[in-house]
Amino acid sequence: MHARRRGKSGSVRPIRTEAPEWSNTDTHEIEKVVVDLQKAGKSTSEIGLVLRDKHGVPSVKLVTGKRIGEILDEKGLTPDYPEDLRNLIVKALGMRKHLAENKKDLHNKRQLQLTESKVRRLVRYYVKSGKMPKGWVYKPDTAEFLLSR
Repeated sequence: MHARRRGKSGSVRPIRTEAPEWSNTDTHEIEKVVVDLQKAGKSTSEIGLVLRDKHGVPSVKLVTGKRIGEILDEKGLTPDYPEDLRNLIVKALGMRKHLAENKKDLHNKRQLQLTESKVRRLVRYYVKSGKMPKGWVYKPDTAEFLLSR
């Protein structure tokens, strides 16, 4: 987004409309595992990795018809903040901590500006879509307190 180059293309998941026959297709068991992993403190992406690697579920959506976030939403276990926003805030906090010790690190200062602009852009999207309360604003001073809850 902020670089002059175009980026590197990655692999693309094969187009499928139904789960492969070798995969685990027990919907109730998969939903139970998702809920248990969420209660154990795993994020949605970590839950997807565990299901893929340990339970033989290549795609939760193909098996259950719902995404992991939708399953958690039905059970009332959605996290306070969306995972992508939380990860960006953690990244910005790490950069601020680094800048407190290394005040002349201009590259990190620029990267912090870019990261915090991504955070603000994402917050604007989540407020507009109704996933976060109206008037919520990212403040670097209180960000560490928000994540500790």
